[in-house]
Amino acid sequence: MSDALERLRASLANAPVIWKGDYPYFIHPITDGVPRLDPEVLKAVTDLCEAAIDWSNIDLILGIEAMGLPLTAPLSVRTGVPLVVGRKRSYGLEGEVAIDQATGYSKQPMYLNDILPGERLAIVDDVLSTGGTLRAVIEGVKATGATVNHILVVVEKGPGLKQLQVDYPKIKIDSLVRLEMDGGNVVLLDD
Repeated sequence: MSDALERLRASLANAPVIWKGDYPYFIHPITDGVPRLDPEVLKAVTDLCEAAIDWSNIDLILGIEAMGLPLTAPLSVRTGVPLVVGRKRSYGLEGEVAIDQATGYSKQPMYLNDILPGERLAIVDDVLSTGGTLRAVIEGVKATGATVNHILVVVEKGPGLKQLQVDYPKIKIDSLVRLEMDGGNVVLLDD
């Protein structure tokens, strides 16, 4: 296991857990923006993401608001690949695509801007549980005439990733770390 992956896994294993009703929720700076983000953990995630994606097949990086911003900005700087962010508010720009994204936690519209027909995208996101957000984003990207070549999530939790792989077999979809919650404990799964 690489030092970068070890650093990420250790930070997740030590993440605080809070309860929202009957649901245990781990809190991590990569997925929630709190507690403070250790720059070495962000560097580890950036290193792992950079190594996992075939950048020769990517024209544009798409991050998802909010935590997609700190994940994708360093990748854009390192790779020289431009970046756009799926936002939770409309700007009304020409070509804007509105999508309905639903997760296990919320439902709200999202807006994609400045994605051009024929572009090949890498989507980098923080966590995938049900797959609702990414499913909506994939369909939104299709509506622009672009294609998603790779989806990489930092944390895979739940069945969503496997189902997306079945539903979108032409897209490479993977994660850096798989985990599950066991009561109030974060359990890291082996790959």
